[in-house]
Amino acid sequence: MKPLYIITVITFIGAFSLMLKKYAREYSLLINISMSILIIIYLTSSIIPIFNYIKSLISAANIPDKYVSLLFKSLGICFITQFASDSCRDAGESSLASKIEIVGKVSIVTASLPLLDEISQTTLALLGGK
Repeated sequence: MKPLYIITVITFIGAFSLMLKKYAREYSLLINISMSILIIIYLTSSIIPIFNYIKSLISAANIPDKYVSLLFKSLGICFITQFASDSCRDAGESSLASKIEIVGKVSIVTASLPLLDEISQTTLALLGGK
């Protein structure tokens, strides 16, 4: 596991941006976004082994790759949407943050449409439909 002091330093710099917010709001926002990006980069290297482990479990269970792909796409959409909406809220744009969240939800539904189609075809086949 990587040293926790890196995240601690990044967090303290991010907390400094809150004090700076009173005097220079635009710089505070830039620092906040930069610290968020650094934390995401740091966490990405920690998350990759977890994803690899999940992939090995799924392959051992003989689950098709398209389901795994959909799972990871949905997780990626969730993380990116959350980051973008939180950044907008930090900038004071709550209405834009809500719209970004709606776009994320619609993106997940759109990515899931092939799975929904497959489920509906299987259901129809089981019920004796075409």
